[in-house]
Amino acid sequence: MELMCRVLEVSISGYYASRGRPESERITKDRVLTEKIRTSFEESRGTYGALRIKADLHEQGERVSRQRIGRLMRQAELVARGKRKFRMTTKVKSSRPVAENILAREFTTDGPNQKWVTDITYLPTHEGWLYLATVMDLYSRKIVGWALNERLQTPLVTAALEMAVGRRKPPGGLLHHSDRGSQYTSDVYKQALDRLQAVQSMSEKGECWDNAVQESFFATLKTEMGLSEAQWGRAQTRTEVFEWIEVFYNRRRRHSSLGYRSPTAFEEQALIPN
Repeated sequence: MELMCRVLEVSISGYYASRGRPESERITKDRVLTEKIRTSFEESRGTYGALRIKADLHEQGERVSRQRIGRLMRQAELVARGKRKFRMTTKVKSSRPVAENILAREFTTDGPNQKWVTDITYLPTHEGWLYLATVMDLYSRKIVGWALNERLQTPLVTAALEMAVGRRKPPGGLLHHSDRGSQYTSDVYKQALDRLQAVQSMSEKGECWDNAVQESFFATLKTEMGLSEAQWGRAQTRTEVFEWIEVFYNRRRRHSSLGYRSPTAFEEQALIPN
């Protein structure tokens, strides 16, 4: 102890005196706040940064600055995962007719079931690839339909569309946007959209930004689930994807574009009369 105090240039009497002092009020508050921050961080699967944690704490009645949360996160070594680059999976067949890009990167709308975007991504498993197709409602960024399949073929995307239609029952005139992948240009898929009286829109060739919201969703999913590499077999991956989309993403995960509300909370609040 004498050696430690000498190295740190602290007197032995001062060291023992400090041990007997009560913890300051600010240190106590920081310690309690850090535990709340840690809980929010862990419930987000290690993905929330200071802004989303601030929104969580606000709902709990805690009024605390982003800067203070950031400081306490650094002290507790809580570092949110960053997104990885998106990789295109759909295959383009130039011989098939494509639709005009009607969406034109207008990713906002004033009501549900007006604009849907859809896409496909690949998920690695210990048993090979799984392909995930999703349908997102641009009003709330909610995933209204999704499907998993071991094959990258048209039944994958039609299954996702069927789930979306069954859940939302959209009116005619829905704008449906995708890339130019062969799954979306197929006669089967076009017939499904015709039955819905939906208006088909497609990205320009090679323009990933024309469907940026969906691509951002896939980047978030892979990052937050740790799926840059295989984690589980196919069956377990299916279970994990279900829980992430239906339990976490749609119902809990806060979106900056929605005022840090989840898609479900955003839709529920929008239905409340002013």
